[in-house]
Amino acid sequence: MSNSTERSGVAYGLGAYITWGLLTIYWKFLKQFNAVELIGWRIVTSSIILLCVIIYTKKLRNLLTALRDRKLRARVIFASIMLAINWTTYVWAVVHENVIETALGYFISPLFTMIIGFAVLRETMKAAHRAVIVFAVVAIVILTYSYGRPPYLALIIASSWSIYGYLKKQVPLSSLESLTAEVFALLIPAVAILFWCFNRADSVPNNATTIQWIFVLLTGLMTAIPLLLFGAASRRVRLSLLGPLQYFVPTFNFFLGWLAYNEKLDISRVIGFAFVWFGLVILITDSLRTSAKKIKNA
Repeated sequence: MSNSTERSGVAYGLGAYITWGLLTIYWKFLKQFNAVELIGWRIVTSSIILLCVIIYTKKLRNLLTALRDRKLRARVIFASIMLAINWTTYVWAVVHENVIETALGYFISPLFTMIIGFAVLRETMKAAHRAVIVFAVVAIVILTYSYGRPPYLALIIASSWSIYGYLKKQVPLSSLESLTAEVFALLIPAVAILFWCFNRADSVPNNATTIQWIFVLLTGLMTAIPLLLFGAASRRVRLSLLGPLQYFVPTFNFFLGWLAYNEKLDISRVIGFAFVWFGLVILITDSLRTSAKKIKNA
């Protein structure tokens, strides 16, 4: 792989993660609306965008052929449910002044993914992995004390995203094809939600300004753009380099919630986050060491 190709891949990756990070500001602009209704609009508008993209890329026939498999359809539906839970929890947290907790959710999701690997895929657990799990448990205990409750929003975000990632590995489709299938699996419930919300006094049709309508109708495009950028990045850059970039999003949200939205960040929460960060450093270091050994022995 040439240096220019990898540089362009890093640029695409940064573009994807920066866009995902900016989505927090995007949803915050729409905070007066119900989070479930906003996800309904996101699914409907995403369906339109993704259908256009998949037709343009001539992948629609391949997708329809693949979905004739009953087991594949079941996996897509389960993945779509996890995606809907993740999206809704994230948007609800953002519009209800819990941006820092969304950061915690995406910081600990790799740790949850690791646990799924041990529990479901029977992967080997090393000493470093045990240390990471201990750090994560300590962090959750400290943050439970700090919040006065378990950080349930972060736990839902982390668990739904990790399970979604696991299910995606069981789906033999490209990222574009699988997301299109997942979004269309949610389309009927999304349309039902929009009909249910239509006559509510606080709904988008009854309250949105022109600018807010533009933001609502562009949610599908804002969903597709980072996906396509990430897909371009994954084809051009090593995963060992692309992987650490994923922490840009929760880092951005952490500072955004703290500095821009003035969410509470006392010393106990800093300590709780520090345990998560220590665990991530151990996890990344161990992954890089393992990758280096594989390359050396190849």
